[in-house]
Amino acid sequence: MRWVWAGIGILLVLSGLVWTLQGLDVLGGSVMSGDRTWAVIGPITAVVGLVLVGVGLRKRDS
Repeated sequence: MRWVWAGIGILLVLSGLVWTLQGLDVLGGSVMSGDRTWAVIGPITAVVGLVLVGVGLRKRDS
């Protein structure tokens, strides 16, 4: 089950990165491009993803 959390976390980090770049108008070609809302939502999503990756990769206490 831990690999599922890590996988979801990686997807969230990647999505957050793309959303941030689109919000900052670095990545064009989307209705989200240039919309500063996505420049805020993107990093938040990426941080949540990093937390999930950390949960997924954390060693089990035995």
